[in-house]
Amino acid sequence: MKKLILGLAVTASSLAFAQQTPKSSSNPVTFGVKGGMNVSSLSKDEGLDDQKSKIGFNAGVFANIPVAESFSIQPEVLYSQYGSKADYTVLGNKYSSSTKLDYIAVPVMFQYNLIPNLFVEAGPEFGFMVSAKNKIKNESNGNSTTSDNYKDDLKTFNFGIGLGAGYYFTDNFGITARYVAGLTDVAKNRPNGSDAVRNNTFQVGLAYKFK
Repeated sequence: MKKLILGLAVTASSLAFAQQTPKSSSNPVTFGVKGGMNVSSLSKDEGLDDQKSKIGFNAGVFANIPVAESFSIQPEVLYSQYGSKADYTVLGNKYSSSTKLDYIAVPVMFQYNLIPNLFVEAGPEFGFMVSAKNKIKNESNGNSTTSDNYKDDLKTFNFGIGLGAGYYFTDNFGITARYVAGLTDVAKNRPNGSDAVRNNTFQVGLAYKFK
């Protein structure tokens, strides 16, 4: 709960700063919406060699706060789907599994405009898990089962570092891409000597600024 309050406080402080930043025709504070696709996986350790990427989505809102001619800060609040897929065989039967980890993500990106419409970015992402489910399918007969929400068995706070870029075709409409490398082990009680498992995702999507 303290980490959730911290993440929301960071976002609230950034938005409050946005409201207090003087607006001008050259560098106004702007708000917008964004959404797109996640291609996610869990970092490999000895037991995850057969993992595959999982497709999900992200969607949310942002504020872009200019602090210099070519530099801005962009806090965001996103609903973001992480996870992974895996295939394995048990007693001659082929199975596929899908791990779905849903978060409220709070990235705070520091952006630099290489040219007016093209930017690069980097910054931290604070994630707060809202759901964790596994779906297992027997590929031999088509039967599948989905687990109950087991997020209490995992760490509900996730911390990562994002690196990305974006291009605005117009003053309002643009495309973005970002890679987020997780730094937090998703397991709550990791056995001594075992490797950590972390979220990793590549995101690509569209952004729209209200002006």
